[in-house]
Amino acid sequence: MASKLLLIAVFVLDLIAFGLAVAAEQRRSTAKIVQDSEINYNYCVYDSDIATGYGMGAFLFLMASQALVMVASRCFCCGKALNPTGSRAWAVILFIVCWLFFLIAEICLLAGSVRNAYHTKYRTIFSEQPPSCETVRKGVFGAGAAFIFLTAIVNKFYYVSYSNARENSFQPYGGGRDGGVDMGTYK
Repeated sequence: MASKLLLIAVFVLDLIAFGLAVAAEQRRSTAKIVQDSEINYNYCVYDSDIATGYGMGAFLFLMASQALVMVASRCFCCGKALNPTGSRAWAVILFIVCWLFFLIAEICLLAGSVRNAYHTKYRTIFSEQPPSCETVRKGVFGAGAAFIFLTAIVNKFYYVSYSNARENSFQPYGGGRDGGVDMGTYK
């Protein structure tokens, strides 16, 4: 049976990561163009960078969650061979999907955090075109949050399938039973 304590710990880590990603989406940096007091040039003024911290926090909590599941399941490749059943087949499929969703979520969170921290430094001097005050696009952290949610679901199903397959582990050549003729008790 799958460890309920591990499932609860992973759920809490995933919930915190999801909450931080949603908060990062809500608190993305915004910029506005400001004119110099002498009116010689325009430049960009950015508001708070809190979304970068939220995004990196979500990144780290999701990484901790994934690491916990992979350590508990021995990353599917180490340990005793699993019994060739439907649980093992589902565990293989869910293992691949879990890593795919995890990588997409981590890429979204990392790219959003880096882009949110980037601030345009240049200014326009005697130019008619305003500076491009670049910010992170709307939905980058939201996509990360969506993939955190999908990763949370899939990694729990993966761990349960892996645990079911591990309980009935494959034991070749009779599985440790005596292959000889059983004898009665001696009187």
